[in-house]
Amino acid sequence: MLRAVCFAPLLALCLPLSAAAQDARPDLAALIECRGDLGQLAAIAPLLEDPLKAVALGWQPLPQANMFMSEYRLLAPVRVFGHDTDHIAFSGGGVVAVLDLPDPRPLAKQLELETAVDTPAKAMFGKEVRSEEVSDPATGKVLIDSAVLNVSNVSSHPDKTLAGCSYSLDLPGDEADEDAGDEAAPPAPAAQPG
Repeated sequence: MLRAVCFAPLLALCLPLSAAAQDARPDLAALIECRGDLGQLAAIAPLLEDPLKAVALGWQPLPQANMFMSEYRLLAPVRVFGHDTDHIAFSGGGVVAVLDLPDPRPLAKQLELETAVDTPAKAMFGKEVRSEEVSDPATGKVLIDSAVLNVSNVSSHPDKTLAGCSYSLDLPGDEADEDAGDEAAPPAPAAQPG
């Protein structure tokens, strides 16, 4: 199931969560606006893996209009970036609000985001709002805890704007490059019979 696959790497990187943190109602506005953290996002994973748990919180699973997103209708709207919405989506290490804004550009400008793509058909904007060094308690290795605010449109949701936050926990740039360099190149694929 896509929901479990998307959050498995995320969960593997997170610190163990207390029982209280796991049972608490998630602060969706904080997560969407990059005021949350990776641990709070990971605490939502059980809700995404078990639709009954999501329903118990008042989240109605929606049909999957986009194969990369798990979408929900909320019982009560959440206010994010000055807009109310009852439609949210999760994708990989991120959560977005699906806003009734046909053009993402004004919101991206309001949030002072950088342009990644801006064509008539596709618009993507973003900005790293947090990048902090943290220590992995198990290995002592230094990791970068990052949050990136993003605003975009997507063809599966015409006349909507996706606005939210992507969270990650990565090796620092130099170490990531060294680790990639230590790995042997994969063997060339064998010729397949025609």
